[in-house]
Amino acid sequence: MAQDFYELLGVARDASPDDIKKAYRKLARELHPDKNPGNKEAEEKFKQVSRAYEVLRDQESRERYDRFGEAGMSGAGGGDPFAGGFGDIIDAFFGGGSPFGGRSGPGGPPRGQDLEVVLDVSFVDAVFGSQQEVSVRTAVACDDCSGSGAARGTAPTTCSECRGTGQVRRVRQSMLGQMVTTSACPRCGGVGEMIASPCATCRGEGRTIKEVSLTVEVPAGIDTGQTLRLTGRGAVGPRGGGAGDLYVHLRVAAHDRWRREEDDLVTDVPVSIVQAALGTEFDLETLDGVEHLVVPAGVQHGHEFTLRGRGVPRLTSAGRSRGRGNLRARVLVEVPTKLSGEERDLLRRFAELRGEEVTSEGLVAKIKSAFS
Repeated sequence: MAQDFYELLGVARDASPDDIKKAYRKLARELHPDKNPGNKEAEEKFKQVSRAYEVLRDQESRERYDRFGEAGMSGAGGGDPFAGGFGDIIDAFFGGGSPFGGRSGPGGPPRGQDLEVVLDVSFVDAVFGSQQEVSVRTAVACDDCSGSGAARGTAPTTCSECRGTGQVRRVRQSMLGQMVTTSACPRCGGVGEMIASPCATCRGEGRTIKEVSLTVEVPAGIDTGQTLRLTGRGAVGPRGGGAGDLYVHLRVAAHDRWRREEDDLVTDVPVSIVQAALGTEFDLETLDGVEHLVVPAGVQHGHEFTLRGRGVPRLTSAGRSRGRGNLRARVLVEVPTKLSGEERDLLRRFAELRGEEVTSEGLVAKIKSAFS
């Protein structure tokens, strides 16, 4: 039985959108394939958690899920979009069974398969948003037959068994009376049409496999582990069937100076003990430009300078950016590890003036004297 989406994310059914977002981010970071290389269980859990978040982050799909469960999501690209993995690309697109995500309706060709791809973006592009190109190997409509599957100069004909409905009804007698069952037409496979002269290029499928390049709009504020759903950008269905969706998993590169904490940008500002005691000022390079930072005398290790509204854009459940977090510069007081004789004498004199007890010799010399 499918696991409850709320249980997957570890939140209550009345959880707020922010609680759902925080729970997802925490799990996505823990389960991300980069942190669990070769761990198939973590990879599968990551996909399940991503699917749960995609449904619960949107108010409309969340309400539909609350009413009907996961079965109620099939009309919106539901089911497991990642089931079956990638496998052999030809088998995935043209193999037996029905790897496609549902039908376009009675008598219509099946819908194409949902696809997934990982997109690597820079830290700055994730903060401010960007347009990125992704390459996907997918099924596209055949150029030679325009997706019909029939050879040039010919056209599909209506199936004589189901008369174009794609379905056949069977009536059988039971102890409860007549039972009527409906199933896909065995003659046309549920498509409703027959092809007498298949297209030589696509062998009657109406589609071919190609490497295509797509432009992805990366919204400002996106983070590692989040997924973009591009409706109708997946594989096209056979013989004119609708296209599936493309799921783009985001992976954000680290920055050499800045790190992200929720919607805040955080960096360490190293100062010496003298600068911390007497104060200093300098220019701080931020993602928006240069900020002049004044460090007051007596600043303590760990003190934070906050610039409000200069952090990461807040990404709403609708995929839009609204407001920004803060920028936090955290003071990191650095204690020198090597001192010259003159520097050591000055610090001892400073300690005497303040009445502070300090050792008069190095740790190694002190240990040696204890055993002499």
